[in-house]
Amino acid sequence: MELLAHQSTSRCSRAARAVLLLLVLAAAPSLQAKGIYQTGPDFVAEAFAPATPEAKSLWLTPELKQASAEILDHALKGLRVRYWRQGEKTAWILEEIGKELPITIGVVVNDNSVEVVKILAFRESRGWEVRYPSFTDQYRQAELTETQQLDKSIDGITGATLSVRAVSKVVRLALLFHQETRQDFSQQASDDKTS
Repeated sequence: MELLAHQSTSRCSRAARAVLLLLVLAAAPSLQAKGIYQTGPDFVAEAFAPATPEAKSLWLTPELKQASAEILDHALKGLRVRYWRQGEKTAWILEEIGKELPITIGVVVNDNSVEVVKILAFRESRGWEVRYPSFTDQYRQAELTETQQLDKSIDGITGATLSVRAVSKVVRLALLFHQETRQDFSQQASDDKTS
């Protein structure tokens, strides 16, 4: 009788362990999706290797805040945005909400077109597929049109619509900010020549 009870208990615990294992395996992709994939300093160092430029600040004028709000569909918080510049190349680390949590995105713009887009940190349980190069490489060579849209279409990802939108908004914002810094850079260069 005792042996029969032990076998029955042993079968139940094996079944419970198997169910638990299946639950863990089912949740594994979303658990792996969340996380920090690259730090901001490492992203900037990689973008400008071998020498990383000093960080600069772009002051958000009322006009620039308005243009940013039109891209993001909400007001941009803060008074300035940090960026790095070397010649015609700028790097931006920006965040935008996917569904509920921010996605940290690094964008490198060179001479008004996108050079690199990288997902640095992803915090949502869905939509993490945007972090793969097979998605982010679509943005290479994208430019901003006069209507603040990308000049090329970006393929979506089933089940990741909000994450795709967030990445596209950040890329558009980085291109807008790059244009603004180019104007400031050109103005500063011409002021330096006249002095």
